[in-house]
This record gives sequence, C-alpha cells and structure tokens, in this order.
Amino acid sequence: MSLKEQISEELKNAMKAREQLTVDTLRSALSAFGYKKVEKNGADLSAEEELAVLQKLVKQRNDSIHEYQKAGRGELADKEIAERDILARYLPAQKSEAEVRAMVQAIIAALPPEGRNQGAAMKAVMPQLKGLADGNLVRQIVGDLLKPQG
Repeated sequence: MSLKEQISEELKNAMKAREQLTVDTLRSALSAFGYKKVEKNGADLSAEEELAVLQKLVKQRNDSIHEYQKAGRGELADKEIAERDILARYLPAQKSEAEVRAMVQAIIAALPPEGRNQGAAMKAVMPQLKGLADGNLVRQIVGDLLKPQG
C-alpha cells in the first residue's frame, strides 16, 4: 500500500471519528501529493517521491514551530507540533543523534584527507541518511567532527 493510499484510508477513519486536526493535516498531505503530481505533468509519484513530499511537510512544520516559539506564539506552535506528529507517523523511524554521529564519523574517516571538508562530507553522508535523519542535525554533526581539534 502506498503512502497516499495509507493516508487516504486514515483520512476516512479520522473523518468518521470527527478528529478535525487529523482530517485537516491528512488533507494537506494529499493536496501536496496532488501538487507534486501536477509538477510531474500528471505522472504518478514513486514511493521515494511520496516520502520526499511528507519529509518536506514535516520540515515545514518544524520551521514553523521554531518561528512561532521564537515569537512567543505557543498556541500556534502547539498546533504545528500536533500536525508534525501526525505526519511523522508515515515517515521511517529517525536515527538517534548517536547513531547519526557514528555513521558520519565512519563516512568521514573513509574520505581522503584532502577531501575532508563540509561540502564533500555532506555530499557523501546525505545519500546514506536521506529520510533517516534531519538534515540540520547531520550538518551540525559534520561541522562538529570537522572542526580542528585543539
């Protein structure tokens, strides 16, 4: 069952249960799938593309949460947190910071010494962690590990 089909089923259940926040959130996800399909000139989305759409929606929620908290708008941040949590159920489990750090260390160690810079490291790391870790966390860890020790 594709993510889109799974979300459609959950949407029906949420409508029956009158869970308005879940209904609105899942409708927005289905809408995002529709927009992506239009971008592809009507071609169906692959599983990876559906996953990328959901990851983008979760990232947007995370950015909004950060901005609302910075502005002291707790009620709006709480709504975004709830929406993010609903969408995150459809994403693969995220790796812990320790797991990400271990993977990044191994990948950086495999790079040639002259290629150990932020750009090269991110280029090597991100394909292996795509969908499994937040890009900002990965960037932060890569930066920490590449800092000259002194």
